[in-house]
Amino acid sequence: MLKFGAEIPFVHHLGFELWLFEGGQSELRYTPQPEHLNSFGVTHGGASMTLLDVTMAVAARSVDKEIGVVTIEMKTSFMQPALGPLTAKGRLMHRSSTLAFTEATIYDEKGRCCAHATGTFKYVRRLATGAKSSQIFTGISTD
Repeated sequence: MLKFGAEIPFVHHLGFELWLFEGGQSELRYTPQPEHLNSFGVTHGGASMTLLDVTMAVAARSVDKEIGVVTIEMKTSFMQPALGPLTAKGRLMHRSSTLAFTEATIYDEKGRCCAHATGTFKYVRRLATGAKSSQIFTGISTD
């Protein structure tokens, strides 16, 4: 298992594990817990979308691990119930100096495609510890 390169409390809470983080590719693994399920007993769509979002962000960052990304837009298609454990695979399809265009797919333990997403991310520089998140978008202090 690899390290994400940044502390992401929500990702830690969900228990995502990073297995591939290089060359425009990413792979995360996730075993949904009972509190991550919906009323049908399958992985909640929000948890699936978070897994797809993080998988795409990691793919975008994999070509420059020192820079951060923020999600600009994301489109998700749910194809069948996601029953854990799950594997998400992401790919950086294209990048410019400021944007990354990505895709990711979630597979169940039998290798069936459960959900797919495309996403656009903005590359942003990482701020020093303690800096306010609003500075990421504006580049100026809000003090």
